Amino acid sequence: MNDRSSLSQNPRPPRRPFAIGPYQFANNLILAPMAGITDRPFRTLCRRLGAGLAVAEMVAANTALWGSRKSLRRLDYRGEQGPIAAQIVGSNPAEMAEAAKVNVGLGAHIIDINMGCPAKKVCKVAAGSALLRDELLVGRILDAVVAAVDAPVTLKIRTGWSPEHRNALQIARIAQEAGIAALTVHGRTRACHYGVPAEYDTLRAIRESVAMPLIANGDIATAAQARRILDSTGADAIMIGRAAQGRPWIFRDIAAGLAAGLAPDEPASDGIHAPSGIPPNDWIKDILSAHLEELYLFYGPHGVRIARKHIAWYCRHLPGAASFREDINRTETPTDQLSRVLAFFDQCPDTENQAA
Repeated sequence: MNDRSSLSQNPRPPRRPFAIGPYQFANNLILAPMAGITDRPFRTLCRRLGAGLAVAEMVAANTALWGSRKSLRRLDYRGEQGPIAAQIVGSNPAEMAEAAKVNVGLGAHIIDINMGCPAKKVCKVAAGSALLRDELLVGRILDAVVAAVDAPVTLKIRTGWSPEHRNALQIARIAQEAGIAALTVHGRTRACHYGVPAEYDTLRAIRESVAMPLIANGDIATAAQARRILDSTGADAIMIGRAAQGRPWIFRDIAAGLAAGLAPDEPASDGIHAPSGIPPNDWIKDILSAHLEELYLFYGPHGVRIARKHIAWYCRHLPGAASFREDINRTETPTDQLSRVLAFFDQCPDTENQAA
């Protein structure tokens, strides 16, 4: 299947309408912000393949750090279909407020506050999920950012700092009081990183306590999982991160499954490691080659290095993927990299679990 125009067809929306502030979305499936991954090319691709909203990579609240090439690219929303959601991270209320204003000035329609990142370099400066240990500071930051911009402000958190200190319910109440427009909860604590399965009892408790839109995040890779979590927690939307790496069509597939009324007890795969349905290789090749071309345009020569991880994710289900990854990591030019990708897909037969 080589007709790229067919790739842009909108999937059938799931049954739950979803809005943040004045913005109504085509569905309730959201691409999670991921540093080094959810750049403008990937956000655009995921939106085209069914994501109702795609959140940009986080940027530091300290605007003095925005002079680097990396930061300038993360703040580049030119030509992007709205609504545009920008994510900011930091621990100083005044800096967070200023960063929100600047992002809105650059074209962002929604400001998301990161209080969920578990990375050591973020937590060691008392930002990201480290803020969950200081509820008073959380309130000050939320109040400052909400007051600073005439745009919806959302919040992303984990369930707490550690299993012994789960305080997401208290944070949710603080967020509602501050006027936060939507809350995303990743179903793990900071101490858990990604090493244990996500839990959703916390989300159900939050749903029973606050009225703002609630977004569930963590270990969601199939329509069956999405339906089960939506029904069991009362969440309004699903946010998908790692499961979309190398599989941007996941939004199309989940949207179709939800719209078809997929039963929540339908057997599901383990998600990112064994997707239940993989499109034909020619279709993936078209998606990947278009993605690579956008990366080369966006990053220039550096796009070759950025593309390497994406190529590995797209190819991981194919025979010979490991050796091909070593080969592709040695490429230095867009022409060489793209030609090797096309040749690899051309020689790979479709596997028996692939379906359009």
